[in-house]
Amino acid sequence: STQMTIHNLEGVQQAEKLGFSRVILSRELSLDEINYICRNSNIEIESFVHGALCISYSGQCLFSSMIGGRSANRGKCAQACRLPYELLEDNKTTIDRGFLLSPRDLCGLDYLKGLISSGLSSLKIEGRLKSPEYVATVTKIYRKYIDLYYKDGNFKIDDEDRIALLQVFNRGGFSSGHLTDSPNHDLIFKERPSNIGVYIGNVSNFNSNKGHIKINLASPVEIGDTVTFEKENTRYTISELMIGNSNLRQANIGQIVTIGRMKGNIHLGDKIYKLSSNSLSEDALKSFEKENKKILLDAKITIKKDEPITVKLNAKDEFANYNDIIINYISNIVPTTALNSPITKERIAEQFNKTGNTPYTFSNLEIILDDNLYIPHISDLNELRRTVLQELENTIIKKFTRVPNELKMKNSQFEDFVEKPLTKKTSLLLNILNLDFDYTILENVDRIYLPLHFFSAQNYEKLVKHLTSKHKVYIYMPLIIKNNYKNIFINTINEALSKFEIAGFVISNLSQLQLLKDYKSEYEFIGNYTLNVYNNYTSSELNNLGLNTITLSPELNNFDIENICKGLTSELIVYGNTPLMNMRYCVLGKSNQCYPECDRKCISHHKYYLKDRMGFSLRVIPDNIQTITTIYNTKITSLASKDLNIDYARIDILDEDIDTINNIIKTVKLGNRLEGQDYTNGNINRDV
Repeated sequence: STQMTIHNLEGVQQAEKLGFSRVILSRELSLDEINYICRNSNIEIESFVHGALCISYSGQCLFSSMIGGRSANRGKCAQACRLPYELLEDNKTTIDRGFLLSPRDLCGLDYLKGLISSGLSSLKIEGRLKSPEYVATVTKIYRKYIDLYYKDGNFKIDDEDRIALLQVFNRGGFSSGHLTDSPNHDLIFKERPSNIGVYIGNVSNFNSNKGHIKINLASPVEIGDTVTFEKENTRYTISELMIGNSNLRQANIGQIVTIGRMKGNIHLGDKIYKLSSNSLSEDALKSFEKENKKILLDAKITIKKDEPITVKLNAKDEFANYNDIIINYISNIVPTTALNSPITKERIAEQFNKTGNTPYTFSNLEIILDDNLYIPHISDLNELRRTVLQELENTIIKKFTRVPNELKMKNSQFEDFVEKPLTKKTSLLLNILNLDFDYTILENVDRIYLPLHFFSAQNYEKLVKHLTSKHKVYIYMPLIIKNNYKNIFINTINEALSKFEIAGFVISNLSQLQLLKDYKSEYEFIGNYTLNVYNNYTSSELNNLGLNTITLSPELNNFDIENICKGLTSELIVYGNTPLMNMRYCVLGKSNQCYPECDRKCISHHKYYLKDRMGFSLRVIPDNIQTITTIYNTKITSLASKDLNIDYARIDILDEDIDTINNIIKTVKLGNRLEGQDYTNGNINRDV
């Protein structure tokens, strides 16, 4: 899944070692990067080609979770990225505003030839929470051009197909996403976060009493289409379409028409957008009405005199999920002797075959029926059919339902539970090193995490030398390591290991187990929270892969933490501004890549924030190495470590000075938390 944030060749190779047969790549990859991965890997590769884009790397967004209590990583995203924000310099001056984190949808139609020729096994179209009409239209169009490519090796895209894709859903037009190697300045549409439809013209005349609007059409319209206006969120259905006094069914480009009846926040000159096309929806409906695939069932219905009717049900062998599932159902229907109209096998089959909108159909009905029997209410057979199909559905759902916090471990080392000591060891992540601070007076730190880029900066060499000589220091690996930056990072690591005393690495992505495999025997590996450790299966597998310590997900609550990582060294972030998003986009330069003309606010002395609708300011820290921007929570998570079953209490630092850091460490060592309006318990007391 994209939730695993596999974005480079090493990530694919590690997934292959774990037994995966297919990897869906992160959406932040270019066509060249996809091609490189496909050419150098041995398993199937899938990539997104059309639909909504997350602004954050999937699997690395805690925005919805920390702010709204709904985990995006568990499929419950509240879409905080689609809300309006102000971009502030030094939390004072507004330098941009709008829907600054809301990407346009991806359309990969123009890149289809390159995507197919790269060796991809599958193209992924976003369909989650989309209408059947959307799914039918988009898949039909992509299917058309995939087939043309395999037939002729070439194709030209019809304008009608582009318009159809825009019509079913778009946010201010489409984007190439990250597929090109050049900077994408059109990734974000800050004017509106929802479907904008297709522009059909401007209001040239408005009769507010009748609700009649005159338009010079820039796109065809017809009765049944829905429209909206640039200052309106209301959806209107065209029920009247006229030229003069003549009523029309449809009208074309260039015609001056009157539509009605519409009332609201409508003004002369306002742009009008067609949100849905009646004819396009009808065509889509016809296309998928023919493609209603069903699960084939075998059934044995036994009807005997003075005995309850019984049904034995099982699916055909080709439906693997239904293997070994057999439903034996005894009804409360008892047939009686017929006086004049006995029930027939044909009538029973007719009633059972009415599976309607269920995902099932009967391919074989074996009916054992005694002679001369009567069923008083034929509706009883309908109810029997519904009941046994529901029983089958409930059984298959139960088969795949996870029972939380009752996981049995495969490895016996986790069977014995030893409560963690009250006095917690501390880990200190220094996200930012300030050369004006006196780090020689740091106290009571058991280990320090330093981001990798500080080991390559000459002006930090003296400070890093001091920290590594006085403390147990780990190289904190970046979340993202693109293939074209891999050698730079490896050279930085090798130079750091030769210059400084390094205890180990904090692994931030699955790919880094492969990337750093040569260092595993000599250095300690700590799994970062970005590995999304939610359960004992994950922690056990990561331990088997060589991780000595597991940093638990900030999405776990108290109860989950109590029942996880038994027998492993565990760590939890108990203090710090939680990173809410990690995105391949710079809100300062308004691009997904750095470019020469940028004014490079990222290296200025200013600090930048996103202010939300509630007035809260979220710290924004750009990284101009790989154009990765991190957005931090406005409130500081602070947890009482004495109540937590962990070995290490991790403290994440942004701007705090040394005295503040030492006070935080003392508080954490005592097992307490910091109190006040600036602090939050995060998810420790809730399910997300």
